[in-house]
Amino acid sequence: MEAERDIVLSASGIEKRFGDVIALDCVDFDLRAGEIHALLGVNGAGKSTLIKILSGVYAKDGGTVTIRGEPVELGTPRAAIEAGIAVVQQHPELVSDLTGAENIFLGQEAPRPGLFRRVDAAGIASRAARLLHRFPIRIDLDQRIGDMPPVEREIVAILHALRLEDARILILDEPTSTLTEREKSSLFAMMRTLQASGIAIIYITHRLEEVFEIADRFTVFRGGRNVATMTVADARATRASIPNLMLNEAAGEIFPPHGDEQEGEILLETRDLGREAAFEGISFAARRGEILGIFGLIGSGVDALSKVLFGAIRADTGEILLHGRSVRLRSPADALAHGIFLVPGDRRSEGLSMEEDVVFNMTLANLGRASWCGFMRAGANRRVARDLMRRVDLQPMRLARPLRGFSGGNQQKVVIAKGLYRRAQVYIFVEPTIGVDIGARAKIYLLMRDLAREAAVIVMSSDCDEVYGVADRTVALYKGSPVGHPERGIPRNQLLHAGIMGRLDQ
Repeated sequence: MEAERDIVLSASGIEKRFGDVIALDCVDFDLRAGEIHALLGVNGAGKSTLIKILSGVYAKDGGTVTIRGEPVELGTPRAAIEAGIAVVQQHPELVSDLTGAENIFLGQEAPRPGLFRRVDAAGIASRAARLLHRFPIRIDLDQRIGDMPPVEREIVAILHALRLEDARILILDEPTSTLTEREKSSLFAMMRTLQASGIAIIYITHRLEEVFEIADRFTVFRGGRNVATMTVADARATRASIPNLMLNEAAGEIFPPHGDEQEGEILLETRDLGREAAFEGISFAARRGEILGIFGLIGSGVDALSKVLFGAIRADTGEILLHGRSVRLRSPADALAHGIFLVPGDRRSEGLSMEEDVVFNMTLANLGRASWCGFMRAGANRRVARDLMRRVDLQPMRLARPLRGFSGGNQQKVVIAKGLYRRAQVYIFVEPTIGVDIGARAKIYLLMRDLAREAAVIVMSSDCDEVYGVADRTVALYKGSPVGHPERGIPRNQLLHAGIMGRLDQ
């Protein structure tokens, strides 16, 4: 009964659907006063959907939410703020040229609203001092954000979220993804300070070692359901396997059959590839006729590795070989010329021109083929685009529609169609199905398998089930270092352990 009385937030029977996809299936979750509660699960497990409901971004389809025992409707971000819920996103938006204090009170610089209001610098400084008195944290808020290390920028984002005195619940989404070990310790010290002041924290992370370091309890989501909630002390005592709880036992249903075990021609090879502060010692071979899977969480070095392979950034050590010959990729144009195509993790900013139409985007990666003497082959390009639309099953099939008018899954199909038009020999997919519904995921996996018949396909993802399900050979990347060597038949639980614990054993 005592535990029930200190519950500050309770979500009961929460349901959320997106069309035919069930994102949350009658989920229960509670948060106690002054606790740090870790929320765990592989990509697509439902944790982000729950957080968006609690922060007012999504409206729930069913269930109830109570704050301190009182039912609330969190249909908008403002309603969530008024209920005392503060959120810090994974990549907080801060203004580099403003000071920490100015970022904290961004939008509240003047004492009263109006067209000709003045910035109250003294008032900002006074409110910043009161905030640091409330949460005694050592940080210079007069420093520009652009001059601050990553951990201090994260602290400023947290103080911005907690600037209202009514805030009693804080949601942190992957706050340590870009921090060093020393910076992580500083952030954890701040979290303990907030905890001591009575703030309850929901902490989303993929790094399981952090759960045992900072959390009081944890909840595991799988397939849109809460499959386990327990204290860290109980997990230690019972030797509970969090990776086993996170695994999706039905993951294999949407994946096409693997390729045969006969080794094809090596098209791309890396030898002891390294990039300072990102990754080191990366050696693998990508072969025609197979899919190579690289499992790595945020901050593992996967994103930097993909950009090195595509020539967007340079490696510091090691070499890249194509068809057995060492090459230097000085730019993405170099990579494209050598037959390497990247499907980036951030398709909106790195893979597509959102205001342009389907034809423009599909032909963008091969302008030499799409034009003649400097003029675009308008009719031929439309015919090619129609064929590509059918091949990737783009819906709706509207050539003139800007890309912003398509769903995330269909936008991803357009990026893949760009690669098909390029006729590459090596395809690199980074986080290929983030924000993609289950039907589009199945189609994308099938396209990958089709591409692998004539090319080498590399899939880099923070979704263990995705890597395990689609790849013929797999390896994990942990904090910039490979764990094991790319090979067939690594058990899924070992692959997950390697990516989140840095070792293959269970």
